[in-house]
Amino acid sequence: MLIYACVSGHGFGHGSRVASVLLALATLRPRWRLVLSTSLPPSFLQLALAGVPFEHRPLRWDVGAIQADALGVDGDATLAALEAVTASLPPLLEAEAHWLQQQGEPVLLLGDVPPAAARLAALVQRPLVWMGNFGWDDIYAPMGGAFLDWAERFHHDYRRGTHVIRCPFSMAMDWGLPETAVGLTAAAPQLAADALRQRLDLPAERERCVMVSFGGLGFALGPEPYARWPGWTFVTTDASASAAPNVHLLPADVRPLELMRLCGRQISKAGYSTFCEALGQGTGVHLVERHGFAEAAVLEGWLRRHGRHRLLSQPQLLAGDWQLDQPLLPPSDDPLAADGAQQAAAQLVQLAEGMAP
Repeated sequence: MLIYACVSGHGFGHGSRVASVLLALATLRPRWRLVLSTSLPPSFLQLALAGVPFEHRPLRWDVGAIQADALGVDGDATLAALEAVTASLPPLLEAEAHWLQQQGEPVLLLGDVPPAAARLAALVQRPLVWMGNFGWDDIYAPMGGAFLDWAERFHHDYRRGTHVIRCPFSMAMDWGLPETAVGLTAAAPQLAADALRQRLDLPAERERCVMVSFGGLGFALGPEPYARWPGWTFVTTDASASAAPNVHLLPADVRPLELMRLCGRQISKAGYSTFCEALGQGTGVHLVERHGFAEAAVLEGWLRRHGRHRLLSQPQLLAGDWQLDQPLLPPSDDPLAADGAQQAAAQLVQLAEGMAP
């Protein structure tokens, strides 16, 4: 069996989610062949897959939202990129279809969540399972104007799938397909916590250690905001903050997930995988507001219901007014199930083994 995963390159969150599910799938069906078709860098995929064999088919499936920085969206650049990427896809999809047909084994397509995966599924006449917490139709429709046509086009593509694995923090995804809801999708930490704490010289008291992370694009804060919190230790990917004596840079070979057990809180933008990893490890989230991206408000609502949190404005972030000395606000609802990756993997096994040859 060949699992061909079409993964959006919009951000590392899509890749992290797929990786967590494929890791669980490799445990259930270790002989299955895993192929990741994505524009995400091989170094990220290798770190996320944690030693599980996979094949990489480099392909830019979609645009997502072109970001001015980690907290803002550039609408004009996004529209231009949509035109360019859509025009480039037909010969690339034909080539991928030809490659898949040459493999001589059953294929199940997994889409997270590039709409063009539906066109590849039609070319090879194989089932397509969508997995995610939104579709790009959900993102583009609220942006209005020229984005409305794209939202309608992509909504039609999503309706051509076979099944939906609905992840937490989800938007409408109203595609008229059978669906399975799952819990948090996060891989398990692989590194020994004590050894990692010693390597990074982190405090034994978890509540005095804070992760500051804004995804692949990052967000340069400089050392000044950290100076307001001399009693705390911070781990970040922001090299501009390295001059602060209480800041440690995250090594390139360590996933943020590994640090969650060692950090009592995380300062971050709204992000699916960030929330899954933090909530799964019991880490509180100081959420920084984000405008122009419809998923952000939905993620915030889910965080209020299911995770310990505080909310920060962007001016508060820049000024260092991070409220680390204030108690985390409790969630209003019960915790989310932590075994979503295993649930999704089991659903893929059921669908793959039940499909026609």
